[in-house]
Amino acid sequence: MSRKRTVVLISGRGSNMTALIAAAADPTYPAEIVGVISDRANAAGLGIAQSRGIATKVIQRADYASKDAHDDAIDAALTGFGAEIVALAGYMRILGRGLVEKWQGRMVNIHPALLPAFKGLDTHARAIRAGVRIHGCSVHFVTPEMDDGPVIAQAAVPVMVGDNEDTLAARVLKVEHRIYPLALGLVAEGKARMEKGHTVFAHFADDAENATSVVMAPDPLREETDLEQLARITP
Repeated sequence: MSRKRTVVLISGRGSNMTALIAAAADPTYPAEIVGVISDRANAAGLGIAQSRGIATKVIQRADYASKDAHDDAIDAALTGFGAEIVALAGYMRILGRGLVEKWQGRMVNIHPALLPAFKGLDTHARAIRAGVRIHGCSVHFVTPEMDDGPVIAQAAVPVMVGDNEDTLAARVLKVEHRIYPLALGLVAEGKARMEKGHTVFAHFADDAENATSVVMAPDPLREETDLEQLARITP
């Protein structure tokens, strides 16, 4: 099996990057993490990647005269790594239209909300303020408009009575770490692709039992320690 060469872009601790690296440690996983790029030299995720023997590169905006020059440096690094897929994992800088369009259909991102709800920042605090009872995360193809690309996969968790931003964020993060490897695997296998602004799924059995799905069973009476069971990912 030919594994798709994947480069991960991070800005911080790299927890979703770590989940992708863990998934890719299985030689049967269809993507191989070949490099990690950060726009911050002090990003904790760089050390994690290096400890796993993965090449890293720091490309800071301050080192370039313009945004276009910064994007060009990222593109050159992706080419240097031989990237076939780009996975944004907590990358906190907006990429320019030219770079996104060059990699469109091969660039994915994880967003901590059920898109199209709560695009942008501070998603957990906004969800609490809005009074929603279900929140979650989405993996989507990247397009020039922020958090607007077609969705590949989503997982949901309940918003509990008494939740604050931190407790809700921690609950969502658990399912992020499960759904991102699933979604990247679908893209790497060619089972999910972007076509005419939509995600197209292929090579699945017609019966629901064999289709890829996210199973949600939110129960507000459950203890928080059981919440990881609320978003089982079943291939």
